[in-house]
Amino acid sequence: MTSDDARFDSTTAPATDAPPHVGQPHRRTAPGHGGRGVLRQVRTVVADLPLFLTAPLYRRRHLRWGSTDAEVAAAMPGDSLLPDAQFVATRSITIDAAPAAVWPWLVQVGCGRAGWYSNDLLDNLARPSATTILPDLQRLEVGQWIPMSPSATPTDKTAFRVDSYDIGSWMLWAKPDSTWAWRLTPTTSGGTRLTTRVHAIYDWSHPLTAVLGVVLLEFGDFAMMRRMLRGIKTRAESVGLDRSALPMDAGHP
Repeated sequence: MTSDDARFDSTTAPATDAPPHVGQPHRRTAPGHGGRGVLRQVRTVVADLPLFLTAPLYRRRHLRWGSTDAEVAAAMPGDSLLPDAQFVATRSITIDAAPAAVWPWLVQVGCGRAGWYSNDLLDNLARPSATTILPDLQRLEVGQWIPMSPSATPTDKTAFRVDSYDIGSWMLWAKPDSTWAWRLTPTTSGGTRLTTRVHAIYDWSHPLTAVLGVVLLEFGDFAMMRRMLRGIKTRAESVGLDRSALPMDAGHP
């Protein structure tokens, strides 16, 4: 972590070896993992096709979807790690649930884990993302993998690692070419303002990798991220008032 990010590091957990299950496929899925479920997922992808195809035309707008000027300008964890990033996106959403009810949904994300609450056909092997908080996926440690693909052995190309976090407040994932930060800010009404920021580098010394990055981020990121934020909102609001649904000290190792 750089000195620029040190001010975010109030209760950052110590780096330890990741638990055995981290990065391994998690078999529990939401209802609907069958023919009808896949059909619904296909319809979801089709519905998002216009967003995928037109995203570059609205780049300036979608790079700050849902965010205020203050949120776009505000510092976030990881801002200084990739100063030459060509892709920087800040997105936000208001959730009618306290940060403690939102945090567990972030802790358990990942391909083969709880999913990404987005287009499951594209990012979770067509397995429906979890619709409940999964206590066995609530262990969070610096250095553990956040799988982006079904690879049996996560790598820096197929997964993020948890770089640092402050329970219930912010979390930073990182890999060599990108960072992904989350911040949870309490609202005056008892809800949460959830803001996420992605930094990514297009490494043109490796043209094929750079082109793939351009396609995924410039065309695919907005639709997927918008759906993910809305998916988190729907889930957190559905159980936000049910404290029994939240694991004790969610997010602690």
